Amino acid sequence: MTDTSPRQITRDDILSMDDYTAQRSDRRTKLVKEKKNRRVAVGPDVMFYFESHGTMWFQIHEMLYIEKGGENQIADELAAYNPLIPQGNELVATMMIEIEDEGRRARTLARLGHIEDQIFLVVGDEEARGVPEEDTDRTTADGKTSAVHFIHFPLTPAMVDAFKSGTGQAMLAIRHENYQHMAGISQAVREALAPDL
Repeated sequence: MTDTSPRQITRDDILSMDDYTAQRSDRRTKLVKEKKNRRVAVGPDVMFYFESHGTMWFQIHEMLYIEKGGENQIADELAAYNPLIPQGNELVATMMIEIEDEGRRARTLARLGHIEDQIFLVVGDEEARGVPEEDTDRTTADGKTSAVHFIHFPLTPAMVDAFKSGTGQAMLAIRHENYQHMAGISQAVREALAPDL
């Protein structure tokens, strides 16, 4: 399969805010449909949202749209979001601990320090340990974790081939002492993520 997935967003890819505003509703509708097969729930409280050039392009434009920083903001947004675009030998996910009840959320986050270091992607007989983005420490000194983590899954060539071909089982696993869950990755999700590899 020919690699057609762009690996970076450049200044040339950024629309004027007038053009983006005119397209925003249609682009959002399309992205919502695409994202349906780019997410995997692991256990009751954690959702992985797999990122792509398209999701990051939209995120950058949304930040520019909301914050209205103009040209001065663009370089910062490119620097923040380009690292989350998969580079052909990895998958990249935003991992969110999603708990609506504020009290239970606070108690859960306090028990899940360094959960970002206990994430694995399993493909067949191989597994890739998740590598958290190093932009900031997501666990505080008192052991409370953030509700949002950015995780890279570096894959071997054999894992890439197996994942794309649908060979063997693919799973996400969290092996934190206070949150141990696994979830299979469906064929529909594998097909949606294949162009990122």
